[in-house]
Amino acid sequence: MSDKKNAISTKEAPAAIGPYSQAVRVGDTLYTSGQVALDPVTGQLVAGGIAEQTTRVCENLKAVLAEAGLDLVHVVKTTVFLKSMADFAAMNAIYEKYFAPAGVVPPARSTVAVAQLPKDALVEIEVIAKEAS
Repeated sequence: MSDKKNAISTKEAPAAIGPYSQAVRVGDTLYTSGQVALDPVTGQLVAGGIAEQTTRVCENLKAVLAEAGLDLVHVVKTTVFLKSMADFAAMNAIYEKYFAPAGVVPPARSTVAVAQLPKDALVEIEVIAKEAS
């Protein structure tokens, strides 16, 4: 696999809203941009609270990973940005279903509270995934 930097893009996840790629693959490693809970069809933030937004974020990440031929089990590191740490438990319950189902080694993770996220989202998640060798 080449060490050349390749952009990954799919219509199954929201289009980039700035000068960045949905993800970049270098060799066997994929680096995603942070995903917020935008519906890829409407471009609007999904209705609901932290559970609905975390679900949409994870589905967006799944779509980007799939475009690169990977899935959530390939994720080795996540960074979670929360508008409020009061949402941690609810976010974590959804996150666990996607990233740490029974029998899967969960990725390393950092979670930080931030003052604001794009589109006034409640959560944003970025991941690093590695193809199995």
